[in-house]
Amino acid sequence: MSGTRFKRVAFVASAADDAVAARAELVARYGDAPLSGADVVVALGGDGMMLQTLHDVMGLSLPIYGMNRGSVGFLMNEYRADELIERLHAAERTVIHPLTMRARDRDGRVHVAKAINEVQLWRQTFQAAKLRIEVDGTVRLPELACDGVLVATPTGSTAYNLSAHGPLLPLASPLLALTPISPFRPRRWRGALLPDRAAVAIDVLEYEKRPVAAVADNTEFRDVRRVEIALDRKTSLTMLHDPGHGLDERILAEQFGW
Repeated sequence: MSGTRFKRVAFVASAADDAVAARAELVARYGDAPLSGADVVVALGGDGMMLQTLHDVMGLSLPIYGMNRGSVGFLMNEYRADELIERLHAAERTVIHPLTMRARDRDGRVHVAKAINEVQLWRQTFQAAKLRIEVDGTVRLPELACDGVLVATPTGSTAYNLSAHGPLLPLASPLLALTPISPFRPRRWRGALLPDRAAVAIDVLEYEKRPVAAVADNTEFRDVRRVEIALDRKTSLTMLHDPGHGLDERILAEQFGW
């Protein structure tokens, strides 16, 4: 990258006190450009702030450099106010693509949303959800009784997918994780790894008796009948990480307990 690439920096922060204070310090040092005129966005907070920022800049072609002023910070770099521009120039780039979710509700309305981490289906009541899963038009699981199911990208494989005992996926892997949430029948089914070109469709069986909600990251639609999920290759998002601290390294370290 040329030394002039990141002249105009936009700073965004979560509502946490540490993040707000960090933004004030950085703006005083480096100035603050509006998103419409920025070369790069610096996000201050935790992983939730990074996820929100990725959604906010979708379509703007702006790279995002996150610094941890939150709790988890798996997607973030270490916070340091000094030499920010130099760190931006030296950063490694990770390009990711979101999922597109199309959810049809019981009234026939279609809702569309993007998910950077995962698309989830959840039971809305005390009764287990009953779901039928298709992959590329072929029914692979006629009936899954469960609390829910999710489809995660490699980026999202470190989030709720991991808590649901789904696999960790290296960022460069051309895969999606299909992971059940508290499966009851078939009891031993633990999910599947799918090629990222796969089109997944999930039908809600007995949807009037056993209502289900569909969630794309933090966008929720209730009382759905059918949800279709596919990777959106036309939309690209770029995250920047300090050398040696990229997501591939963090995912590898996570698998060895670090």
